[in-house]
Amino acid sequence: MQTNLLPKYDMSDNPTGCCPRFHPQGWDGQALHFRDKLFVRARTRSLAHVPLNMGSVFARTFKAIEDAHASDDGDFIVMSRDESAWSAEHLFAVTREVPGCELVRLSGDYRTKVFEGPYRQVPKWRKALLQALHDQGKEVTRVYFFYTTCPKCARAYGENYVVAVAQVTPEHG
Repeated sequence: MQTNLLPKYDMSDNPTGCCPRFHPQGWDGQALHFRDKLFVRARTRSLAHVPLNMGSVFARTFKAIEDAHASDDGDFIVMSRDESAWSAEHLFAVTREVPGCELVRLSGDYRTKVFEGPYRQVPKWRKALLQALHDQGKEVTRVYFFYTTCPKCARAYGENYVVAVAQVTPEHG
């Protein structure tokens, strides 16, 4: 397991001009290891887990990352998690510090699982992921989701892939 390496995300397959088409090969069942991996943290407001300002927050964050030349197409992921029914945290992988943005560094071991379907299935996917990792002797400390395409692009592509990324601890007894 190589440190701070993410599976390939092909940015060139982008017929919509918005979100690239996601190819799940290489993302499912991966073991990731982060050591001080750098992310920009952004937060959105929600109403009963439905994002209210995600478009503007993501646009502003992506622009700041682009202006700082802090992105790498080969190292792309945005990991999101609901902090409550009213707010969500989003972590954008970056290659260097981004002025004016909150930065965080993640360390630890993570496991991935690819799902396909409507966003409303996230609670079901989370439960399935937790059970599968428990069956492997892994204890999960935090779960993020990588929403690989926006709703408009998911409709255009006819597929809505979501990658669950779970931080795990070593085997438990």
